[in-house]
Amino acid sequence: MMKEEPVEGAIKVKLLFFGPLAEKLNQRSIELSLLYGTTINQIIERFDLKSMVSDGLVVALDGDIGVDFDTEVHDSSEIAFLPPVSGG
Repeated sequence: MMKEEPVEGAIKVKLLFFGPLAEKLNQRSIELSLLYGTTINQIIERFDLKSMVSDGLVVALDGDIGVDFDTEVHDSSEIAFLPPVSGG
């Protein structure tokens, strides 16, 4: 069995999915290794979520809702993808 060698400049993040997105992806969370400097927008593109963001999907970084999508994630970041709030 081979051990995975750490990649220089790599960070680990956790993605959390809620509502219809969790159902669509058939999972509530994913742990990823990403390159240092990866932005939230790059994660959105990687998972093909642009149309869902346009439809009101909310993104939170480490509990901070409404962050700029050009924000870089860091090691141990949690990025949550939340369904739009509706109701009356």
